[in-house]
Amino acid sequence: MEITVHPDGRLVWPGGSFRCSLGRGGIRLDKREGDGATPVGSFPLRRVLWRPDRLERPDTGLPVQPIAPDDGWCDDPADPAYNRPVKRPHAASHEELWREDGVYDVIVVMGHNDEPVVPGLGSAVFLHVTRPAAAPAAADADAPAWEPTAGCVALPLPDLLRLLKDCGPGTVLTVLDPAAG
Repeated sequence: MEITVHPDGRLVWPGGSFRCSLGRGGIRLDKREGDGATPVGSFPLRRVLWRPDRLERPDTGLPVQPIAPDDGWCDDPADPAYNRPVKRPHAASHEELWREDGVYDVIVVMGHNDEPVVPGLGSAVFLHVTRPAAAPAAADADAPAWEPTAGCVALPLPDLLRLLKDCGPGTVLTVLDPAAG
């Protein structure tokens, strides 16, 4: 199955369509660590991580693994564990996966910069839960009521769980290049 993410913030798959949140740095073909951009390309969905203390196991055909309070994801290009899961504490810079804000209650690991990992080309590019915006944009009724990501694709939790029901081995998420269309 293919999931398509459009530059206007629409995520479309054979089962439907949802609005999604994208990176604060826009969509970029030349993704770099820390640029806040969502990378252009086609990325296999590797597995689902979730907080078992907050949710039941997501219903999906993808591999599913619970996360623990000491789980992290390395985002330091100089570290040998760059763009890989790590156990905290970890000496190098890393993201904490066990977050209080709920954004990582469900994480879909996307196959971005992982075969092989190239230092500096971006890490921790996930499909995850949206973060509500501090103040919804009153002027644009079509604007999502959530914040942009640090480069990931994000959906409200109910939408993400619905999408995951249709996902299984071979599912690919394709982020379209805004310059191509």
